[in-house]
Amino acid sequence: MAEAVRTLIILGADGDLTSRLLLPALGQLLTEEDKRRVTLLGAGMHDWDAKRWRSVVEASFATVDAEGPAVDALLDGTDFVSGDVTDPDHLRELLSRADGTPALYFALPPAVTKEVCAGLAEIDLPEGLRLALEKPFGTDKRSAAALNRRLAKLVPEDQVHRIDHFLGNSTVQNLFGLRFSNRIFEPLWRSEHIARVDIVYDEGLGLEGRAGYYDHAGALVDMLQSHLLQVLAVTAMEPPSTMSAADIRDAKGIVIRATHVWNDDAIANSHRGRYTKGRVDGRELRSYVDENGVDPDRNTETLAQVTFGIDTWRWAGVPFTLRSGKAIGRQRHEIVITFRDAQRVPKGLRGAAHPTRLRIRLGPDVMQLELNTNGPGDPHYLSRASLEADFGPGSLLAYGEVLADLFDGNPSLSVRGDTAEECWRIVAPVLSAWGDGEVPLEDYPAGSDGPSDWPAIP
Repeated sequence: MAEAVRTLIILGADGDLTSRLLLPALGQLLTEEDKRRVTLLGAGMHDWDAKRWRSVVEASFATVDAEGPAVDALLDGTDFVSGDVTDPDHLRELLSRADGTPALYFALPPAVTKEVCAGLAEIDLPEGLRLALEKPFGTDKRSAAALNRRLAKLVPEDQVHRIDHFLGNSTVQNLFGLRFSNRIFEPLWRSEHIARVDIVYDEGLGLEGRAGYYDHAGALVDMLQSHLLQVLAVTAMEPPSTMSAADIRDAKGIVIRATHVWNDDAIANSHRGRYTKGRVDGRELRSYVDENGVDPDRNTETLAQVTFGIDTWRWAGVPFTLRSGKAIGRQRHEIVITFRDAQRVPKGLRGAAHPTRLRIRLGPDVMQLELNTNGPGDPHYLSRASLEADFGPGSLLAYGEVLADLFDGNPSLSVRGDTAEECWRIVAPVLSAWGDGEVPLEDYPAGSDGPSDWPAIP
């Protein structure tokens, strides 16, 4: 069993990701596991002293009411080191301050991450060092492969955690229990019984000041390539023999290697849109092109919808549509499994027999099974009923689950190197078609459901 991480060093600790997501998750984790001891060291370009850094940590911890002996111990010993995180001497200094097994968390853009890895190659690294890298991993398949080769010279693959916090979402993890411990679902989880699968992550938020990153990435890279393909893999994977990292990552890898754009036609099976001014939940949003820091000539999409196929025996012929957008009026975070129609409805039953649908919602964590029933009024008339189960919130935030696995040396929820490369291979035809202008960039008003002429998602 891997030795637990004793020191967490966050590179880019003075950024938004750290204060908004990492630190609250860390505080919650230490509150839940009050016997865990972790030393926290922040590193960044700002000229912060220990007092300023501690105030940032305390403010983030307060958002989740973090408290207890493990929290107090961390706050007593935390420090911040200013400097260039790409400089080998600075990296050597940071690692020299580690107590026990350290983890380096790269809360950095991909270009800076690449330079940090080059710096690490010039120094001696402590045994057991774990590296946690935020998405996107590279900018295309070639750059991802190059980064993988660089990482392989630093530490073994099982000590590299390519972070996808979506896999830490409690509902995504609940898919394992739902599928593999209930005989009612797994026999039907295949092309003979399932007509289509849709994975949707639409949100009401606009750009929210993230132009520096988002205007270069867009919805396709930011969400579909980085996150929703991983959700697809968990939804479509074969039952693993165990819940070990090796078995789960192998099963996901098989799915990802078999995934491609539907009919290999990126022009016909992809759509992109960009929001214009409108109103969402009582808030006025400017057009995306008028947001601070946006270059309209980049033609960055804020809504992406692509249909994929999976060339395996289980899923041949089943379309998997992935969609994610910003400034959408109806927030949807869900996996929708649409089953095939009943083979025959007996004569005498009136009304429409709609497809059975299983909706697995990702926050709030709810499962909903939509069925056809008859009665209680006219016993010969079909109506719609919904069976609902509330999974309840997980004990930890998604990033808390990610950090717990990082500390314990369990890469089950991280993305394996070959899978990271394959995800870029999957979306490459779409990026090419969009870059060549072969798929129109369609406007949609903020607060709407997107362009009205796109293929509907049930």
